[in-house]
Amino acid sequence: MPHNRQAQKTTKADTIDDVQNSEDTRHIPINKVGIKDIRHPVRIRDRDGGEQHTVALFNMYVNLPHNFKGTHMSRFVEILNQHEREISVKSFKVMLAEMNQRLEAQTGHIEMSFPYFVNKKAPISGVQSLMDYDVTFLGEIKGDKNTTLLKVVVPVTSLCPCSKKISDYGAHNQRSHVTITVRTNQFIWIEEIIDIVENMASCELYGLLKRPDEKHVTERAYDNPKFVEDMVRDIAVKLNADKRIDGYIVESENFESIHNHSAYAMIEHNI
Repeated sequence: MPHNRQAQKTTKADTIDDVQNSEDTRHIPINKVGIKDIRHPVRIRDRDGGEQHTVALFNMYVNLPHNFKGTHMSRFVEILNQHEREISVKSFKVMLAEMNQRLEAQTGHIEMSFPYFVNKKAPISGVQSLMDYDVTFLGEIKGDKNTTLLKVVVPVTSLCPCSKKISDYGAHNQRSHVTITVRTNQFIWIEEIIDIVENMASCELYGLLKRPDEKHVTERAYDNPKFVEDMVRDIAVKLNADKRIDGYIVESENFESIHNHSAYAMIEHNI
C-alpha cells in the first residue's frame, strides 16, 4: 500500500504543467533573459603565486526564441552550484558553454564581478597595505564564437595641466577611475593591467601613506599632470604595443574637484 501511494505522488508530479515551455504567440524574440546579482564564491590566481578567495556577483543570460514563453530560471542557479564550490577562471569558460547547452540557446552571456586585492608598498616608507580593484570577467557565446573579456577599474590621481600652467602656485587634482576592458589572445595577469594604468596616471593610489610618502605622491602628481584625454591616449599606446591584446576599451573619468561634473574620455579599438 505505501508503494502505491508513492507511485501516485510521482505520477501527479509528472503531470505539473511546464509553463515556460508553452508556445508564445506574439512572435517576438528576447535578446537576453536570465538572472542578475546572484552571489557565489570564486577563486582567482594572483601574480605572486597565490590564490584569492572572494565572492563574485554573477549575471547570466541567454537568448529566447520567439516561440517560447519563458526560460528555465532555476537552471542558471543549478549550473553555478554544479561546479566546484569556488569557481575559477577556467571553470567560468566551461560554465558559459554548459549554460548554452542546458538552456538550448544560440547565444549566452555571463558576467562575473568581484573585488581583487593587491598588496602595495608605500613609495618611501615601504609600509604595506591592500588596495582593492573592481574586476569583471565577461563571457559571451554567439553560435560557434566564444569571447571572453577582462574588465578592470583602476582608481588613480590626475592633476590638471591647465590649472598648473595658469596658477601662481598649486594645481587642482582629483581621483580618477580608469576602466580598461581587454580581449586577449594569451593569458594576462590582472596586475599587468593595473600596472599599465598606474604608470600612466599622474600618480597611483595607496591604502596607507606616511608623511614622507604623502610628500612624494603630492610632488609626483604635480610633476606629471594629465588631462583626461592624455590618460586614455597614453594607456592606448601601451595597449597597442602589447601583442597579447587584440582589442580594448579604455575609459577615464575624472571626478573633478572644482566642478560638480566629471570629465570623461574613451578610446575603443577592435572590440
